[in-house]
Amino acid sequence: MLKLIPMVENIGKVYLVGAGPGDIGLMTIKGLSCLKKAEVVVYDFHLNAQVLNYINHSAEFIYAGKRGGHHTMTQEEINDILIKRAGKGRIVCRLKGGDPFVFGRGGEEASALAKAGIPFEVVPGVSSAIAAPAYAGIPLTHRHYSSSFTVIPGYEDITKEKSSIDWSGLKGIGTLVFLMAIKNIADLTRKLIENGLSPDTPTAIIRWGTRAEQKTIVGTLGNIVALVKEKDILPPAVMVVGDVVRLRSTLNWYEKKPFFGQRILVTRETVEGFEALEELGAEVISFPTIEIQPPVSYDELDSVIEGIDSYDWAIFTSSNGVEFFFRRFFELGKDIRNLKGIKVCAVGSKTASSIRKFGINVDLMPLEFHAEGLIESFKRLYEKEGLKGLRIVLPRAELGSDVFPDAIRNLGGHIDVPVAYRTVKPKGTGKRLRRFLKEGRITIATFTSPSTFNNFMDLMGKDASPLLRGVRIAVIGPVTKKAIEKAGLKVDIMPHEATIEALVEEIKSVL
Repeated sequence: MLKLIPMVENIGKVYLVGAGPGDIGLMTIKGLSCLKKAEVVVYDFHLNAQVLNYINHSAEFIYAGKRGGHHTMTQEEINDILIKRAGKGRIVCRLKGGDPFVFGRGGEEASALAKAGIPFEVVPGVSSAIAAPAYAGIPLTHRHYSSSFTVIPGYEDITKEKSSIDWSGLKGIGTLVFLMAIKNIADLTRKLIENGLSPDTPTAIIRWGTRAEQKTIVGTLGNIVALVKEKDILPPAVMVVGDVVRLRSTLNWYEKKPFFGQRILVTRETVEGFEALEELGAEVISFPTIEIQPPVSYDELDSVIEGIDSYDWAIFTSSNGVEFFFRRFFELGKDIRNLKGIKVCAVGSKTASSIRKFGINVDLMPLEFHAEGLIESFKRLYEKEGLKGLRIVLPRAELGSDVFPDAIRNLGGHIDVPVAYRTVKPKGTGKRLRRFLKEGRITIATFTSPSTFNNFMDLMGKDASPLLRGVRIAVIGPVTKKAIEKAGLKVDIMPHEATIEALVEEIKSVL
């Protein structure tokens, strides 16, 4: 029995959020906003794992889904968790696949919250009833085929004496959409035919609609059961019945994309730069194996910033180096005028772009974006006078390569390499990613630094190497390649230029 929570000033709130059918792009802006501010997230199984990347790392994760009919929690237990967490003043996001009020039991949860006096909001999501057919090229309504559609639960036991479905009323009312229909598909089709629908009525089954593994089969009411068995179609799936199914032959757009079915694993904090692959139909999965954090101590960086006017060059090898250097630079009360007379070098076009955002022009960008290319650039630049007496500052990550600093010192120059930021291994088990790898659902795994790879191996544990054996490995440059080959794995893709843009182009050329 639910207990009423006394109204207090610090009482929390529950957001019932629809996460959409699978494609991360179909989640609403408001849904993401609620997710980001949540202190507790209660989530279901049928979600795109990418959604969870938007959750505050300090939030409490509670899994409440079901798979294969197995319930992790009863509905009463879920209601109780929502009420108790919000009753303690916490912001709770109840994250549900599709739309919370379309066969999602969101109405029951809202009723329980209202009865307990807990404030709540409902954030609608895109239902698979609409999205899956759309991604299969089947419009639910069309001026020449159907002017209405009906969404029907496909999981109801229709052999029981009394049904909540008016089967006799389904004939002639437009397109029929059955959610979660596979388990009962033989009974459903039989019932429809018994109630007047022709066995020749066009019928489609869409499994995992809007995702990389979407699979669509088309038949009729009379043969769809046999086709489901022949093609081994398993839940979750949507069934569409009606003349609009005929339009799939000309309107099928998603499954015709050149990279449809490809899954690209990105192990950095953001998938920025990989959007071109998504446009071509690939699904980009983000599994960050590093988190960027400030240094443990600012002593080194502060010392360099205070004496910044003593340097001839400031070199930045990453956008992170730029961001963390200038963040501290301004925190110490400095401004751009303090950099007067200092030349700036950027390794990579992305780094150069980050520097220009501060109104600073880049004086040098090596043709080759790695330590050796940087060394050659400085050798050519100071070919006559040499590097003796040259003073350089290189703000960088905590565990950066010493190839360039050692070369500068050997050539007579002075270089300081203060720690501007550090990369740490995020918390998490990677359980879902491990399952995807085991099931062969990852096409290419990308690594943009040795730390992204090494942390991946740690997070995956003893199964790491076997999990990657059947996956093509793509790296951004030779340093990362060396770390992977040291682990006994083969690198399949590496661009000539060490940038995300070049890496994406190289991936496109092999898919």
